[in-house]
Amino acid sequence: MSDSHLSELAQRLVIGRKRDGRSIYDEAAKHELILACREPGASLAKIARACGVNANQLASWVRQHERSVAQSTPPSGEIVQAQASDFVPVRIEPAEPAAVEPVVNLQARLPNGVVLDLRGCDLGQACSVIEALGRVRCSASTKG
Repeated sequence: MSDSHLSELAQRLVIGRKRDGRSIYDEAAKHELILACREPGASLAKIARACGVNANQLASWVRQHERSVAQSTPPSGEIVQAQASDFVPVRIEPAEPAAVEPVVNLQARLPNGVVLDLRGCDLGQACSVIEALGRVRCSASTKG
């Protein structure tokens, strides 16, 4: 877009001011400005500077225009083939919970004064200790 066309567009762009100082823009000139920004090789910052508009404001107008075009364009009805994925679906089976042995907290005082303390051992360990103690011969001094 030529510089003369940009200066002519800048003159038509602002048509008034609000009480707070903000500009009121002509919709047709604004649309021309947006189309000028979408041309190949156009510099949005240069166009904004030439027209006396903040570059961020102009970029916002361009984004709004692109969104409205995208929303108003109906689907074309074409069937698009998606490319085959390089990824293979993986199915992960939930792991079965391991059988939890009950924890035994046992404390026993034997007749000979020995204290047997089985805290925090599993049931199989406690059974083995009790069975082993049951096989031990008692001394004659402990029999009453």
